[in-house]
Amino acid sequence: MIAQGVWEPPALVAARRQAVAAAAEAQSTGFREYSGRWMALIEGTPNRSGKMRAAGTVRTYRSKVTGYLVPEFGDTPVRTITVERISEFTAKLDKIPAEVNRKATRNGVTRPVLVVLMMILRQAARDGIIPKAPDVRIRKQESVRHGADHDPGEDVIDPVQVEAVYCATPPQWRVFVLLAAWCQLRRGEVLGLQRRDIRWHDDGTATLYVRRQLNANTGDYTDPKSEAGKRSMSVPRIMRDRLAAHLAENVAREAMSPVVPAKSLSRMPLSNTKFGYVWAEARDSVPGLPPGFRFHDLRHTGLTLFAQEGATLAELMRRGGHSDIKVVLRYQHATMERDRELANRMSERALEQVAAAAKSAVRSA
Repeated sequence: MIAQGVWEPPALVAARRQAVAAAAEAQSTGFREYSGRWMALIEGTPNRSGKMRAAGTVRTYRSKVTGYLVPEFGDTPVRTITVERISEFTAKLDKIPAEVNRKATRNGVTRPVLVVLMMILRQAARDGIIPKAPDVRIRKQESVRHGADHDPGEDVIDPVQVEAVYCATPPQWRVFVLLAAWCQLRRGEVLGLQRRDIRWHDDGTATLYVRRQLNANTGDYTDPKSEAGKRSMSVPRIMRDRLAAHLAENVAREAMSPVVPAKSLSRMPLSNTKFGYVWAEARDSVPGLPPGFRFHDLRHTGLTLFAQEGATLAELMRRGGHSDIKVVLRYQHATMERDRELANRMSERALEQVAAAAKSAVRSA
């Protein structure tokens, strides 16, 4: 071989053979195998912000992989998953009926499943399993509860209806209606509240601190959705007496006792599952609520009323624990209604003064 001038160092030959073997392996890597590797990567490495993904996030990804993607693609080589193949899969997903609203044109399944699929394929491209990820455009998120012409303002109820829902809820748990409507808390934040999170002051006022949530996926206490979710707020006068009575009658004395316990004086919080049944029964017993009214819409109601009192966007973000101003802009319709009301009052007062001045001028003449 040396005499013929084709000799190669053993190390170079071995490297080339390894490269050929790796390429062959990549060509035959099946989706089931690679998606398992991807899940291990997702669970064991930080995200782009340097934080480990929450257990609920990992569980959500895994449900899409095991519930939809692996049954569809199985051991199909990753390299053969083309745009056309994904289009066929999308058509299948679109045929799944929406559970919440059977008349909805979107089922709430297709988009999140495709998002996870493309995350996997983009990682496969980075790993050299495929040259590049298929060029697939994923539709933007659309509501499955309402049509495209739905006005979010229709989900807002008035204080009389809030009171009706409160009265329809079993006494040991009805405080969660007040916490959602008047303190604008999310469900997990309500269930995560403990006695120590409410501080009473000498003048009878109270401050509520949001420090944790009861995670619906894990059943454990976890941090709020974002750093902005950790916040403090004044407890409105409309609910102070009821909150104090609830703490005295239904909440155990220990500082870490849940404000919404599984049963009166229990050290265990009401579970998300039990909460769902309690809420649905109370809501369904109140006539006149908007169709499909959710517990979260109590929070929406409270923030809308807060906006109507003239709260700025910054104040709304702080009160609601929002980190994205785009989310808070939904309440701009409420602030505009308040703006119109104030503008009309200003106009009426100005017109009265102009008219009075005109009358005075006529009399003087």
